Amino acid sequence: MEVCVYSVWLLVCVSVCVRSEDEAAQHCGCNTLHRPRAEEEGEGEGEEEGDGGRNVQNPLYKYSERANKESVDKEDSLSKMVLLPGGWFLMGTDDPGIPQDGEGPQRHVWLDPFYIDEHEVTNLQFQLFTNTTHHVTEAERFGDSFVFEGLLSEEVKSSLKHAVAAAPWWSPVKGADWRHPEGPDSSITHRMDHPVLHVSWADAQMYCEWAGRRLPTEAEWEFSCRGGLKDRLYPWGNKLMPREQHYANLWQGEFPNHNTAEDGFAQTSPVKKFPANAFGLYDMVGNVWEWTADWWSVHHTRDHAHNPKGPETGSDRVKKGGSYMCHKSYCYRYRCAARSQNTPDSSASNLGFRCAADATP
Repeated sequence: MEVCVYSVWLLVCVSVCVRSEDEAAQHCGCNTLHRPRAEEEGEGEGEEEGDGGRNVQNPLYKYSERANKESVDKEDSLSKMVLLPGGWFLMGTDDPGIPQDGEGPQRHVWLDPFYIDEHEVTNLQFQLFTNTTHHVTEAERFGDSFVFEGLLSEEVKSSLKHAVAAAPWWSPVKGADWRHPEGPDSSITHRMDHPVLHVSWADAQMYCEWAGRRLPTEAEWEFSCRGGLKDRLYPWGNKLMPREQHYANLWQGEFPNHNTAEDGFAQTSPVKKFPANAFGLYDMVGNVWEWTADWWSVHHTRDHAHNPKGPETGSDRVKKGGSYMCHKSYCYRYRCAARSQNTPDSSASNLGFRCAADATP
């Protein structure tokens, strides 16, 4: 298999730019992944400026009006939302698990009340969206998406031409998209209650807009994750497995060669399969990474903030929560304060989202 520096555009755990042996243990090879720019692929004349020659549609296109007219039982099909009270909370940490990710400093943040989905958006819900709006995801338009090699069939593996140099267990797979999570010979037929995968930031934003919602800010997401707890690692406390029970879909075993799946799942799990936190929210860590609205930055101050929304511009968007591929030995990002990032057009087999909404008076 030819290994090339594919200018990673993926997503999943964290930066696999191995700068040192210590840092190498912290990365699984995902947030360095991004789609190749036109100049990286040698493309040039005859392309529209900024789209890499792929004719990617404007991500700001609105579907809401048509969707509201055409959808049937839409409200019954959307995720139940939980109203959270907001108020002051401590965001971030002064004891970062991965300092270079900008987990600290810990700071006081005020949030107005808001709603958030009780679980990640599922394949069934995303299918309703695409059937109603005829939306085509960025992975479908690009023609490929990144998949963890351990999930691929032998037939798909034999057709691979590239792997990510810094993380050879990731490969761009032709025909991989939300309907075919592991490539063209896979389907979601028996996974309709699993979180949707291979969605870019724009795809997620479009779905939320169609549903009359929006992506949560990083602050809203972290407040939701903490479930009212203060200075705790996980949504349920500081112990990963209280009473020796699994509270999240994570990797057990040796990565990337063997997942013992002691929690019952070697990849994604159905939503609401693990216990909810005190707010009644499921899978706030593990299962799949979740996009947030914020642009990425590692620079924060201790100043008190009111409804922070992150930087005004940037190149990457923040993702939170970790995924079924995370393990403490290499991707300790299944903590509420942990964070990572990817370019907005990234998509992969371990990234999804949930929506939020303003609380109306």
